[in-house]
Amino acid sequence: MIEVLSSTALATVQDLGRFGALGWGVSHSGAMDRLALTAGNILLGNDENLAAIEIPIFPFRIRFHHSCDIVLTGADHLAWLDDVALWPWTIIHVQAGQALTIERGGPGRWQASRVYLCVAGGIDVPLALGSRSTQLRGQFGGHCGRTLQTGDRLPVGVPADAFRPAGMGIVPPALAMPLTVGDIPAIRVLRAAEYDAFTDQSCADFWAQNWKITSQSDRYGYRLAGPMIEPKYPLELRSHGIVPGVIQVPHGGQPIIQMRDAQPSGGYPKIGTVIDADLWRLGQAPIGSSVRFIEVTWAEAVTALQDVADWLEEVRRMVALGRTVQKGAVDDQ
Repeated sequence: MIEVLSSTALATVQDLGRFGALGWGVSHSGAMDRLALTAGNILLGNDENLAAIEIPIFPFRIRFHHSCDIVLTGADHLAWLDDVALWPWTIIHVQAGQALTIERGGPGRWQASRVYLCVAGGIDVPLALGSRSTQLRGQFGGHCGRTLQTGDRLPVGVPADAFRPAGMGIVPPALAMPLTVGDIPAIRVLRAAEYDAFTDQSCADFWAQNWKITSQSDRYGYRLAGPMIEPKYPLELRSHGIVPGVIQVPHGGQPIIQMRDAQPSGGYPKIGTVIDADLWRLGQAPIGSSVRFIEVTWAEAVTALQDVADWLEEVRRMVALGRTVQKGAVDDQ
C-alpha cells in the first residue's frame, strides 16, 4: 500500500493506455512517456503494461506501508528515501514505513517534465475498459477517476517471481537516443492531409521556427506559440477521426498537438502528425519550453519506430543478463 503525503497537483495513475474505445468517444489516455513506463516495468520484472504513478508537478511525497521494489524513470529529478539520495532509472529496495520525496532536477539537467514511479507488482487499481489509466475528462479509471490527493492510499499488485537486484539500472532513452536541432529538442513529423492547403511561407515557418509550448497545454493537447500558420483559402472540414500526435491549425493560426487524452474527433485542418516513435519526447516537453519540427518520410518514421523497439529490446536483454549474473553471485555466496 502506498499513501500520498503531498498535495500532488495533477499526479495520476497511468498504464500504456486504453485502446479499442475511440468509437465510443473514449480517448487513449495512458502515460505521456510510454517509453519511461515500459522501461521501469522491464527493470522490475513486471508485465510491461502495469500501471505506475505519473508525476508532472513537484515536490511529490509518499509513504510505503509495505516493503517493495521501485524504479523512478522519466524526467531527470532529485529523490530521497527518508534522507538517502536515490539514483534514477535504477531498482531501489524500500522498507515498510519509509517515505519517498521527489523534486525537480537542478539547473543544467536535460529538459523533461514527468517522473514515473513504477512499483514491482504495479499500482493495482481496477480495470476500466481494459485499462488502469486515469481518464480525467470522463472521471473514470485510475484512482477514483481523478488526480491523486493527500491521504489517498493505492494498492500494489503481487510482484512477479523475479530476482530484482538493488542498484541495477539503465541509461535513459533521452541520453541513448538524443534528438535536437541546435540546442532545441526536436520532434519528427509527417505531413498531414491538409498540408498543401497552407501557404508556402507558413509551411516553411512550420519547419524552420521554434514553437513554444504555452501554459494552455495539458494532457489533452499542447497549444503552441510561433509564427502564424495561414491557409491559402478558407478551410471548413467536417469532424473526423484524430489520434494523439495530430497537429491541427485552428482559425487563430497557432497549432494544437493532440496528446494522450485527446478527443477522438475534430474538424480543424491538419498540417502534420508527430510520429509514434517521438510521442514520448513530446510528452516530456515542459510547458514554457520550445521544440522544433523535423520533416520525415513514412519510411523514416517506420525506421524510427524500429529504433525505439530495438532500444527496448536491448533494455530487456541487459536487464535479463544483469539479473542472471547477480543472482548467480548471490547463489554462490
